[in-house]
Amino acid sequence: MKINVIMPQMGESITEGTIIKWHKNKGDSVKKDEIIYEISTDKVDTEIPSPESGILSDIKVFENETVPVNTVVAVISTNGEAVKEEPAEAPVPSTTQVGGDIVEVQMPKMGESIVEGTIIKWLKKVGDTVKTDEILFEISTDKVDTEVPSSVDGVLTEILCNEQQTVPVGFIVAKIMTSTGLRKQPVTENVKVVTPKEEAAASQSSEVSVLGNKISQPAADDRFYSPLVLNIAKKEGIDFSELAQIPGTGLNGRLSKKDILEYVADKKSGKAEQKKIASLSEVQSHEFARTGDSSGIEIIPMDNTRQKILKHMVNSRDTSVHVTAITEVDMSKIYNFINQNKDSFIKNENIKLTYLPFISFAVIKALREFPLMNASVDGNNILQKKFVNLGIAVAVEPNGLIVPNIKNADEKNIKGLAKAIAEIGFKARNKKLVPEDVMNGTFSITNYGVFGSLFGTPIINQPEVGILGVGAVTKKPVVIELEGSDVIAIKPMMYLSLSHDHRLVDGMLGGKFLKSIKDTLENFDLNMV
Repeated sequence: MKINVIMPQMGESITEGTIIKWHKNKGDSVKKDEIIYEISTDKVDTEIPSPESGILSDIKVFENETVPVNTVVAVISTNGEAVKEEPAEAPVPSTTQVGGDIVEVQMPKMGESIVEGTIIKWLKKVGDTVKTDEILFEISTDKVDTEVPSSVDGVLTEILCNEQQTVPVGFIVAKIMTSTGLRKQPVTENVKVVTPKEEAAASQSSEVSVLGNKISQPAADDRFYSPLVLNIAKKEGIDFSELAQIPGTGLNGRLSKKDILEYVADKKSGKAEQKKIASLSEVQSHEFARTGDSSGIEIIPMDNTRQKILKHMVNSRDTSVHVTAITEVDMSKIYNFINQNKDSFIKNENIKLTYLPFISFAVIKALREFPLMNASVDGNNILQKKFVNLGIAVAVEPNGLIVPNIKNADEKNIKGLAKAIAEIGFKARNKKLVPEDVMNGTFSITNYGVFGSLFGTPIINQPEVGILGVGAVTKKPVVIELEGSDVIAIKPMMYLSLSHDHRLVDGMLGGKFLKSIKDTLENFDLNMV
C-alpha cells in the first residue's frame, strides 16, 4: 500500500510551505511518528512526522522548494518493498513531462556518490529558444564541472535556480515549454520579459512571479531564507544586504528565527552596531598589518573549482605525511625517437607524440615492481590495488586543476596511453568529464614541465600514496664516461620528483621506485612503441 505524504496546512491563513530539510533519504525505512522532514511557513518552522511505518519510496519535493498545502511531497510504501534506483545517464538532465507541454529540467545525478550540484553559469535566459542537446547551463559537483544540455526543443520559460546556488540532485532548476505547447499557447503571453531595471529590483525581493507562479528565490548572497525569517525581516525593515551580514546557526549556516530575533533585539539596544564596528575594526587592522594600507585591495570570490582545489589540497596536507625525492634523467633516447617519428605518428596514428606516454609507461612498470606504491591507507589497513588507474593532472583555464585517471592503464601500450592522455585532457578542458573519470585513481602524474618548471614538490592526490612530478626537458652540459674517461656532453635532461606518503612509503621504497622509472626511461626499449 502506498501512502501520500502531503504538505500540511499549519493554520487557516497558511497556503504554502517550504521544505527546509529531509531527515530521511529515498529508500530509508521509517516508523510511524518518526520525524521525516522539516518545513517553514510564514508563521512557523516545524518538524513533520511520518503518518505510517514503511519505506520512503519517493521524494517529490526537495529541500528549499516551496509548494502549496496538500501537495504530495513524498510517498511511503507500507508493504516494505525495496526501492530500486535507476542509474542516471550523465550529463543529460532528468526530465518530467507536466501537462504534456512543459518539461521540468532537474539537477542531474552525476554519479552514485553525488548528492548535489552548483549552478555555475546559465547560458540561456528566460524567453530564449532552445534546441535538443543545446547547452542550457554549467554545473559543478564535488567531483567534476560539466555542461548540461536541453533534452527537448522549446522555449526556456522559467529559471528556478540562480548562479552559484547549490541544490540537491533532482531539484527542478528550470522549465521548458515544448514546441507543441507553444503552438497551443503563444509564449509571448506566458514569458515575462524582464528589463534590466526590473531585474535589479527583483534581485532584492525574496519572491518572483514567473509564469504566474509564486516561487521562492535566494537573495543576492545565494543564502536560503525561510518565509518566517523573511516575514520578520520585512516587519523590522531589514533588507537583503543586511540579512546577509547576520550569522546563522542553522543547517549550512541557515538563518533561523532565533538568529534574526536576537539580531533585532541587539539592533534595538545598540549592540548590533557595536559588534559590526568591532568586526570591521578587526578586518581593517588585519589588512593594515598585512599590507600597510587597507586601500587598493580587490576582493575576488573564489569560483567553485578553486574552492574544491583548496579543500582537496588542505585535506591532503592534513592526511598524508609528505616526503619528496628528486632524480635526474637522461632523456636522449626518447628525445631522439620523438624528433624522428613525431610527424609520422600524427599522419598515421593521429597522435601527437610527447614524453608523457613514455613516462606513464615507466611509472606503470615501476608500480608492478613495487605494488605498495599502488595502494592507499585505510585506518590500520593497507589497500593494495591490483589494477592501475593512472591519474594525469590537467590544467584548466583560467586557474584550475583536475586529475582524471586512465582506467586499467596497465593494459595499454605507448600508443594506447598517448590516445588516452589526449582524450582525458580534451574532456577536462571542455567540461566533458563525468565523476567516474576522476574516481578510484591509484597513482598520479603531474607535468609541471609544460610550463617551464624544472622540478617541484607536488601534493598527493588522496587517497593515493604517491604522485610523480615531471619537469621540463632541457639541454644542459653533463659529465659522462666515454672510453674510460670523463667528458662533458650536451644532453636533454629532466628532473623527476616523487612525493610519497611516509605513513606507508619509506625512503628506501620511494627511492627504488624512482630509480626504476629513471632506468626504464634512460634504457627504453623502443621496439615496444
